Amino acid sequence: MSTEHKRSLLTIGAFLVAVTVAILFYAVGLINWTLIAPMAFVLCGLWLLALGAIRMGQPIRHERSGFSTIAIGLIVMAVGGAWFASTINWIYAIAIILIVVAAIAIATALQHK
Repeated sequence: MSTEHKRSLLTIGAFLVAVTVAILFYAVGLINWTLIAPMAFVLCGLWLLALGAIRMGQPIRHERSGFSTIAIGLIVMAVGGAWFASTINWIYAIAIILIVVAAIAIATALQHK
């Protein structure tokens, strides 16, 4: 089994764990049922951050870079966080998205400097 195949299988497992944890948070009463999906987004974004950190150490030719995977993880977390924040006030949701996009733009500019 190749390393990428193992990572793909691990990612599927991490996604299922994220969804299960979100459902358990609902079952315990920590979140409302409408927040199961945003919680799953945030947890999957955390996994993508970890996967990006793993890829930073071992880049694979013709594959997505670790930096790109981390950026996608931040975007997924921002979408989940904005969805969660929109239940409080929609301005918070917009602020979360704009801050993450700005941080990714600054990090990209500094990386290609």
